Amino acid sequence: MTAHTIVAHDDWITARQELLAKEKEFTRVRDELSRQRRQLPWERVEKPYLFDTPGGKATLAELFSGKSQLIVYHFMFAPEWEEGCPSCSYVADHFDGSAVHLAQRDVTLLAVSRAPLGRIEAFKKRLGWRFNWVSSFGSDFNRDFHVSFTKSELANGAVYYNYNMQAFPAEEGPGVSVFFKEPATGEIYHTYSTYGRGLDILIGAYNFLDLVPKGRDEDALAFTMAWVRYHDRYVDNELVDLKRTYEPPKVTADTCCAGEEQS
Repeated sequence: MTAHTIVAHDDWITARQELLAKEKEFTRVRDELSRQRRQLPWERVEKPYLFDTPGGKATLAELFSGKSQLIVYHFMFAPEWEEGCPSCSYVADHFDGSAVHLAQRDVTLLAVSRAPLGRIEAFKKRLGWRFNWVSSFGSDFNRDFHVSFTKSELANGAVYYNYNMQAFPAEEGPGVSVFFKEPATGEIYHTYSTYGRGLDILIGAYNFLDLVPKGRDEDALAFTMAWVRYHDRYVDNELVDLKRTYEPPKVTADTCCAGEEQS
């Protein structure tokens, strides 16, 4: 039998009201934090980044697609990987439903990876996604926003990620960067970036799990998302290996386009 406190209905209501007061306080604190996030100073983006898109080469300004606000999800997909990161894929499963609503609030949402566009398009088709996803291969975009690392940096034991030097298990890291384009002048500003647990807010499935008795149920795992699979690769009643550590996706046999970015 599950070991948990069982009470009469009136006692349950009392406990629930106590928690409700804390939930409301959390909501107020979250709203204030969001206000402070919007008040952060901005930095001007002056480097002329170019991206490969299904419609050809595009500048950062063109990625806004007529909106003044742009959210970029830094999707972990290195040039030599066969597939994108499973954890990033878990996050990206939430994008298609949001993008149409964000467009009504003057926001464009898209993903950026260093993988070649053809590999991105094939992976995107396999998983049935419709959101915009472009390639930054050959540009400094990922490096400048601290989500791609060289093999020499990894060998030294620490990379600059999430505003701190730390050990990291892969040459790619997840993140979100937000930009604003001034309608009158076309100038672009970097307004915000977040990494690591700062991305939890994007994951609706985690918010659902936080409601249920077992929660996320990740405490015994070697890393938090060890249970996550591509949505087309889950197997019913599969047992999760509690000792399984993070491993990046396999390297493709076709590495002709990867070498120049791996030094």
